[in-house]
Amino acid sequence: MMIGITGTPGCGKTTVADLLRDMGYPVLDLKTTVGPFVLEHDDASGSDIVDVDAWADAFPYTEGFVEGGFAHYLPCDKIVILRCRPDVLRERLASRGYSKEKIRENLEAEALDVILIETADAFASEQIYEIDTTSTERESVVRRIISFAKGETPASFGSLDWSEYIADVI
Repeated sequence: MMIGITGTPGCGKTTVADLLRDMGYPVLDLKTTVGPFVLEHDDASGSDIVDVDAWADAFPYTEGFVEGGFAHYLPCDKIVILRCRPDVLRERLASRGYSKEKIRENLEAEALDVILIETADAFASEQIYEIDTTSTERESVVRRIISFAKGETPASFGSLDWSEYIADVI
């Protein structure tokens, strides 16, 4: 079974992936797979522009967890979306040294549910599990992901609403 872990930068994907890896679960960092599909580098945002369709078409089915902001473009059996309240996300991204523009873009994406909407368009509702990582202990997030992957926890998404933060982002 291939389980995707996706979300806006700063929501905890890498932290959770590291914990899963430490527990012995196979986890693939998707950043290591996109190199041949980078079309250009956007200096303004500090991001690579990736041909996501070509990358997803070429991606081999992988047993275990696949982690990265593009995971929801892959044919995963289940997908976990990590979310974070925008005011907390701003602090996390600033602590990474992100530019103001890159922080704004990511806060806007989180406040507008961009990844959730893209995921809901591509997956059946029973395949999606959304977790608010704003103040949830990372070990609890990992337990919830494992429980969902094993079918012990039902799918759940759409309960988070960050729209009140949109004015702060723009």
